[in-house]
Amino acid sequence: MKNILTLLLLSFSFLFYSQIKQTTAIKAPKKNVVSTYSLDLKKINDSIPSLIPQKRDGLFGFINQHGKLMIINVYSNVGFFTEDCNLLNSPNVKVRKYGSSKYASVRLNDVDYRINQFGKRVYQFKKEDLGKCDLEFKSQLFHAYIMNSAYGIIEDSKFENPGDYRQYTIYPQYDYLHIVEGDDLKKPLIIATKNNKFGVIDINQKVIIPFEYVDVKRNYSWKLARLFEVTKDGKNYYYVDTENNAY
Repeated sequence: MKNILTLLLLSFSFLFYSQIKQTTAIKAPKKNVVSTYSLDLKKINDSIPSLIPQKRDGLFGFINQHGKLMIINVYSNVGFFTEDCNLLNSPNVKVRKYGSSKYASVRLNDVDYRINQFGKRVYQFKKEDLGKCDLEFKSQLFHAYIMNSAYGIIEDSKFENPGDYRQYTIYPQYDYLHIVEGDDLKKPLIIATKNNKFGVIDINQKVIIPFEYVDVKRNYSWKLARLFEVTKDGKNYYYVDTENNAY
């Protein structure tokens, strides 16, 4: 009888321990959920990120390339899923991984974090973790040139005589021009204004983004994500790619 009672108690203890272990364990995402999420991140355009910032009701989240909301809008500011050189060069070896392009920087309640592609906040920024960025400065080959209140483009190494129209890469004829920082200095893209409308052209004046916007932001979205941040009403900004597809 004693042996039977001991066996019952052991069985009950094992069952109780198993229930506690299952309750306190961190559950991994179900395989079908992860698989579905991976399908949602499938790209239409390989040159831009899978997840793109989008602002709704004053807060930022992320959508996929199909326009589906993937990370809810709770942040006051966000960046793209790109490298963070301060973390990549951190004196704290354990946090360097959060500097990779698998993560994005976000701000919530004035606190900055890195999140993963599932939207989970995986790291909170600390000053002592930030390393130095050794950024290489590359001087632009082309610059805007103003003549008679009109903007053109010149190539510094070839331009000598403003009176010779042949020396202009783009003869002054636009209301405004701004060369966007990118990786290819020989083939830059240029934010342009004509007839009070913004668009984007290349160095040969091919229209990349049509002149239909009231503003195109002069920021790093092209360099970081191959996207331009635009608006048609001056209030609601969104991103477009070089095919003028909106996100």
